Amino acid sequence: MSLEVRTVTDAEFPDWHRALNTGFLRPPVSSDEVVASRRANSDLDRTRGAFDEGRCVATFRSFAQELTVVGGATLAADAISNVTVTPTHRRRGLLGRMMGADLAEAKERGDAVATLIAAEYPIYGRFGFGPATWVTEWAIDVARTGLDPRRSGPDDGGRIDLVDIADVRKIGPELHDRFRVTQPGAIDRDERWWRRETGLDAAVLPRTEPYYAVYRSAAGEPEGLVRYSSDDAWGDSKTPLCTASVQSLIALTPAAERALWQYVCSIDWIATVRTGHRAPDDLVTRFLPDPRAARVVTNADYLWVRILDVVRALEARTYAVPGSLVLEIVDGTGLASGRFRLDASGTGDASGTGTTCAPTTASPDVVLDVRELGALYLGDESAVTLSALGALTEETPGAAARMDVLFRTSRRPWCPDIF
Repeated sequence: MSLEVRTVTDAEFPDWHRALNTGFLRPPVSSDEVVASRRANSDLDRTRGAFDEGRCVATFRSFAQELTVVGGATLAADAISNVTVTPTHRRRGLLGRMMGADLAEAKERGDAVATLIAAEYPIYGRFGFGPATWVTEWAIDVARTGLDPRRSGPDDGGRIDLVDIADVRKIGPELHDRFRVTQPGAIDRDERWWRRETGLDAAVLPRTEPYYAVYRSAAGEPEGLVRYSSDDAWGDSKTPLCTASVQSLIALTPAAERALWQYVCSIDWIATVRTGHRAPDDLVTRFLPDPRAARVVTNADYLWVRILDVVRALEARTYAVPGSLVLEIVDGTGLASGRFRLDASGTGDASGTGTTCAPTTASPDVVLDVRELGALYLGDESAVTLSALGALTEETPGAAARMDVLFRTSRRPWCPDIF
């Protein structure tokens, strides 16, 4: 019997939510409060399901997002989430049908890229997504860091203050908006995100109140915010073995970042600090007198990017140096395929770069699939590496190296948020 793939009606949403829970191995039955909360945050025109005799057996949802690209500009993105297929209905092409419909709508709507965070690595490359950012998490042995436990705070005239939820609601959104335009790979945090963050929308997931600390500069301006929690572990002889887990830390300056990490590492009873997901080249380990006190516990792909509009995407970002390349993009769906000439100005900022990208009939310098373009887009991947792996074809000698000089960034992109 054929399976129906379409958007979900209001009456079908509880069944869609049951299928979502099933796919994520959560208890399938949720309270009416939880379902209502999820429904309030879902656009049914962008919420899809697959139905077998009226029962939902696959889920898919997208929503509007802003992605910061190299240079600080933001692009309209089609953010994809809540993707599941019930175990009884796998390998029937349901994800492909839902994905194809959503990406076609996103292209028509004018979204330049699509984004997602992949639960499993092998799934999304066939739909044109490439891993554009990675994350690393460290576990810091506080006793080995070499930090002076007697330090009471920053030595730059700034200060650290513990704040409550009301302060976070005032400080957080503006601070994050200032931060995200400085960080390629960062995404916007809408009102729904802040309601969930501050406990106003706690029905979706169980919540344990965290601690918040803000760094204020010598002028009194908030320039950093950390959210963390702690367990209550003790060893023999009443020895504290507590772990502080950082869920979020954003900072506008290295001074603010250093001060917040030093603060977390100086809390009494804390023996270990888990950093949470950071950029692989994060400064946290270099802030420690002994960087070996931090060991890597996670290193993995994170934000995946799918280019929908090559011209808009490549013109939106900046490039380290002036240069020109002809790129042939292979896209089986036809959404982004074509041959394009990129003329990069190399101004290095987002204020009218002068970079142009346009279709061309000239011979290509490199040929690559759209998924590789997504991996390269934010500056993290290497065209030379992709060429060595056979994932990129160099038609002009030295073109892959020239592409690296143009596309790669001095600091790695990072997406601080899950969605």
